[in-house]
Amino acid sequence: MLAKVKLIATDMDGTFLNKMMDYDRQRFENLYAQLNLQNIKFVIASGNQYYQLHSFFADHPELVCIAENGAYIRNQAEVFQATSFSNYSKNEILARLTGIEDIQVLLSGMRSAYYLTSAAPTFVKLSHQYYPRLVAVDNFESVSDQIMKFSLNCPPAETEQLVEQLRERLHGIAEPTSSGHGGIDIIQPGMNKAAGLQHLGKQWGISLAEMCAFGDGGNDLEMLSAVGEGVAMANAAPVVKQTAPCQTVSNEEQGVLSYIEQILRRR
Repeated sequence: MLAKVKLIATDMDGTFLNKMMDYDRQRFENLYAQLNLQNIKFVIASGNQYYQLHSFFADHPELVCIAENGAYIRNQAEVFQATSFSNYSKNEILARLTGIEDIQVLLSGMRSAYYLTSAAPTFVKLSHQYYPRLVAVDNFESVSDQIMKFSLNCPPAETEQLVEQLRERLHGIAEPTSSGHGGIDIIQPGMNKAAGLQHLGKQWGISLAEMCAFGDGGNDLEMLSAVGEGVAMANAAPVVKQTAPCQTVSNEEQGVLSYIEQILRRR
């Protein structure tokens, strides 16, 4: 018997958003109004920058985003959590990334994200799609911002192999997780979407068992395992489908919204 859902959390890319980086806005507005009437929280849980996430919901400044894979939790008015790597850890990670071929690196901080002026143009263009606040620097050592996460880009076919390599190379200092399609996030130990949901739940008096979450990629696994109702998208990676007890139709078919309609009908 599923617990009564009091909070719904969703990943964005490949989950809530379609391939055009958009969603059925009128359908969402109708459902969001119903969720509010029934006192069900709606939360975004993503590896992306907060400012990117907020741009999709400009009409809802109250909506809370678990950004940077759990490191930065906030809405427009209030910061619920902000954690970052120490300067030592930042520099140690950069040193341990040295010598790895075919990767591009981006640092995601509280104020902005940062890439090297020597970065490949294709990586720069891709980064601008996901990081509205983005600054080019000559070297990462000069960045004085609080760094919450590292983002790497590599050939898609090498993603899983590189994650395993990084897990060994960064052991004890950081954790790599796949965000899909050649994307790898290097996050703070223990800092993931599930931890972010637990932090919010404590503040709002909602247990993980009373939450429903949607995802499609490797960085959703902890969240989908931790909540009472984990839902994989039809387009999710095989490991995600194996982890989540429930499934919905693909992001192109607005699977998150369809499943929310089912939740509302159960009440």
